[in-house]
Amino acid sequence: MNSNLTSLSRNLRKRHTDAERLLWQHLRSKQIEGLKFRRQEPIGKYIVDFVCFEKKVVIEADGGQHAEEGVDKERDKWLNKEGFQVLRFWNNEVLLNPRGVLEGIREKCLKSPSP
Repeated sequence: MNSNLTSLSRNLRKRHTDAERLLWQHLRSKQIEGLKFRRQEPIGKYIVDFVCFEKKVVIEADGGQHAEEGVDKERDKWLNKEGFQVLRFWNNEVLLNPRGVLEGIREKCLKSPSP
């Protein structure tokens, strides 16, 4: 694994957004269907906000910098090619409707077959 990516990943874990902090409170310690999630995890040349390797589900909490069309297309395309499903939520969606977001994550994980 690229040591620069590992170092960046560690730094990102220390500088999480409010939305990432809220999601992590609910994803850690196998709180959703007993599934293990990791945060700020390197996958290939990317760092994803959260990932469940067992179900190959990636969760991204996006701020305004992601509003520009096409910014994340290449990344999502690569992750999909590697067998991951990507769920994206706007930060304000996570903060204003955490139950809805968590239910969406739960449903996606239940529908995703284990590799």
